Amino acid sequence: MAGGRKAGPKRAAAARDASLIDGVADWLMGQALAETEFEPLFEGCCERLLAAGVPLWRAHATFRILHPLYEAMGLTWRRSQGVEIFRYPHRAVAEFPEAFMANPLHHLIQTQLPSLRRRLTGPEALVDFPLLADLRDQGASDYLAYLISFGAGELSGMVGSWATARRGGFTEGHLRALQRVQQRLGVACKMWLRGEIAKSVVATYLGPDAGLRVLDGQIRRGDGETVHAAIWYSDLRNSTPLADRLPRDAFIQALNDYFECAGGSVLRHDGQILNFIGDAVLAIFPTGKGVGARRACRRALAAGKDAQAALVTVNRRRAELGQDQLSFGLALHMGDVLLGNIGVPERISHSVIGATVNEVARLEALTKKLKRPVVASGSFAAQAPGAWDDLGQHRLRGVKAPLQVFAPVRST
Repeated sequence: MAGGRKAGPKRAAAARDASLIDGVADWLMGQALAETEFEPLFEGCCERLLAAGVPLWRAHATFRILHPLYEAMGLTWRRSQGVEIFRYPHRAVAEFPEAFMANPLHHLIQTQLPSLRRRLTGPEALVDFPLLADLRDQGASDYLAYLISFGAGELSGMVGSWATARRGGFTEGHLRALQRVQQRLGVACKMWLRGEIAKSVVATYLGPDAGLRVLDGQIRRGDGETVHAAIWYSDLRNSTPLADRLPRDAFIQALNDYFECAGGSVLRHDGQILNFIGDAVLAIFPTGKGVGARRACRRALAAGKDAQAALVTVNRRRAELGQDQLSFGLALHMGDVLLGNIGVPERISHSVIGATVNEVARLEALTKKLKRPVVASGSFAAQAPGAWDDLGQHRLRGVKAPLQVFAPVRST
């Protein structure tokens, strides 16, 4: 009887602990279905494990992402400190950084082991990685690393770790709880990554606003909307001779140098790049949502000045490397454009169409004839601040009525 009375409270405590861990696991699945951002999900998981009796001191998770700027992302949670996020840029050489190669997580990836445990204090301590020595010196007593594969190649998945500062380390009950929860955490990470990949791909190839419209359901042929905007069209000078003369990699570098100046300036001034047409950049600065025509034109004009200044810096660097100097013409216009899906039902392109688009492209061609790097239509100049030179009326190919053309007054 006495033995039964002693076992009863232990069983009750174990059942209570299991119920708390069940709650954490169920919460993770609910957050995954709700498409919660991974940072609050990861932090919430750690805080709930702590509240459920698992003596977490530190937790970490790292996974690859599909992004034009970054190849991987990591999160580290520390008790009473919250979550710190790390984003790792793409590297020229496809190998792990030296610091990561001395990490237990790299060992798991290389060996494809599902987990690795290291006691950091006491007679069973094994500190065989530099990171473990650092964690021990900071107060950690036990460490559990894990690998969760997403089933799509060696590097598709998540690696992570749990650490405690509890005297004696994790108990067997703690380890069972962590091993159960980390599988759900992997599922939640995979679900979140799928959504982020979709957003990243459509934003990279269509632009963030068009991408969101597509993800919101505008995927049928004919879907679209009319937008009133300041319109930007810039074109790289002498691109054909450059393409004929330069090696492929050198020409691509020249294009990217120009796109970085022109397209980067558009984005910095809250414009939207709609398309790269060969060596041309087509972009808009929309009105609406508190942005009037004057403000949209002011942004576009500021972006043009920014792009020209950026090109001076780029050309200085290219001159030091013995590379060709770059220049571009820019046309600025104001009017309506139609953003919509065109093509065949099986292969649709999200594009911009309308008479205004044709006009701004023809307007840019005048920069060569008039020997002015930037020209603007009368409808744009009327809304944009600053001094303008009136360059008179000009007929544009494919446009019925002549267009009044202006250029910013040359700086002295």
